[in-house]
Amino acid sequence: MAVRNESGLPALARANLMAAAFESAELTESPGDVAAFMQEFANVVEQISLDDIRRDINEDRAVSGFPEIRLNDQIADEFAERKRHYRNAIRTALDRLPSLSLVDALTRAMDGATSGGKLHAPELLDELVDTYAVETQSFLENEAGNAKKLIEAIRQESKLGHASVTPLIGNLEAVARNWDKVAQPIQLSAKARGIDHDASKALGYAIRNLAVDLFNEHNMLEECRRLTDLLKELFSEVPELLDRVDSDTVALANIAEQRERSEHDQKKWREEVSFRAEIGVVFKNTLSISPEGISWKNTTFPLASITRVRWGGLRRSINGIPTGTEYVVAFGDGRTESVVTMQRQGVFNAFIEKLWKAVCSRILTDLLAILKQGHELRIGEAVVRDSSIVLVNRRLFGKNEAKWYAWSQVTVRSAGGSVFFTASDDKKTYVSLSYLDISNAHILEQIVLAALKRPGLTRLSQLLD
Repeated sequence: MAVRNESGLPALARANLMAAAFESAELTESPGDVAAFMQEFANVVEQISLDDIRRDINEDRAVSGFPEIRLNDQIADEFAERKRHYRNAIRTALDRLPSLSLVDALTRAMDGATSGGKLHAPELLDELVDTYAVETQSFLENEAGNAKKLIEAIRQESKLGHASVTPLIGNLEAVARNWDKVAQPIQLSAKARGIDHDASKALGYAIRNLAVDLFNEHNMLEECRRLTDLLKELFSEVPELLDRVDSDTVALANIAEQRERSEHDQKKWREEVSFRAEIGVVFKNTLSISPEGISWKNTTFPLASITRVRWGGLRRSINGIPTGTEYVVAFGDGRTESVVTMQRQGVFNAFIEKLWKAVCSRILTDLLAILKQGHELRIGEAVVRDSSIVLVNRRLFGKNEAKWYAWSQVTVRSAGGSVFFTASDDKKTYVSLSYLDISNAHILEQIVLAALKRPGLTRLSQLLD
């Protein structure tokens, strides 16, 4: 092994000594040392030129009185045979190593020679890897077959949930790592030469497609991320696949972030809408709001089913003496309605605040969507279009006259427990909706007020933009 330190020799002579060392040495060194020796040997062979060989031969032939060799072609075949000898010397030495050490040494040699697949390897190493690829083809095909069987099993078990899939993914990881360990030298050589290792590409895409299907069909984000991380680790030498996996990784990171944000927002929203209070003095009933719905007495309305709400206060008196205010809240779907009466203003205000967040905001958006589709809304005596509203001119003598007014011609005010939509140029032209008696009067009021605060807005549905 001391020939590694020889210097000042012609490249051909040094290469011959290195070949002899590989043929005779036991190679008890670590795979890293063997890999370094292989790189040095390959680099020395790379330095040999036919011109140099012909010059050295001709110098000796001139001293001996033989005619000189004039063309490189006359020695090219012999040099090709010599390079085959070099390759066989390394192969013979590697064959004396344990299998794992052989793979490790060849992988280290290719990784170092190509700088991780970025530079061309010396020809001797590429030829060595080509021979290795032929010899390992059967093993790689068998392991790829095992991996694909596991992929199909995971697809079948994915219908049963996470618990059924997790152990199979562990098995797939083990098979893929075993396969990739043997394929690494081939992958590095292919990447350095700017070509694809088809077997790596096929197996990598099979795993990638499984990851995509697990997410798209079964919403298995963590399993998808686990397989994507595996691909980035094992198939970094397959540029096309790596680019696709990098894109997948970014997309999954965004999805995970959105889910975390969504879960946080959902938790926050659940807290914001939740409400519970006992209503009544002697016989109490529970009024509650939760993400599951609004409950009163024995009736529960799912939040999504509620299409109408109304609320307000009534001042009560006996014989002209005020006895307090009674608060009323009503909510319901297209068929039925629950009405809640309470005395405590604090409970009423708290419930309305929760009601807005749980239901009213969604109803507001739904009404705007209906208007955007070109439909009319009828809320109490108000007839509303996206761009206008019908206002009624109230005449003391004669018939009232109804007329369409653009929103820029309308003002909004609240008085006496009602909301008034009035013509800007005529206070006698209006429609009014009782907060307490007309469903969604509060919501229509908020829509129009928001629209009037937007200069240049001509359609209510523009609030959705």
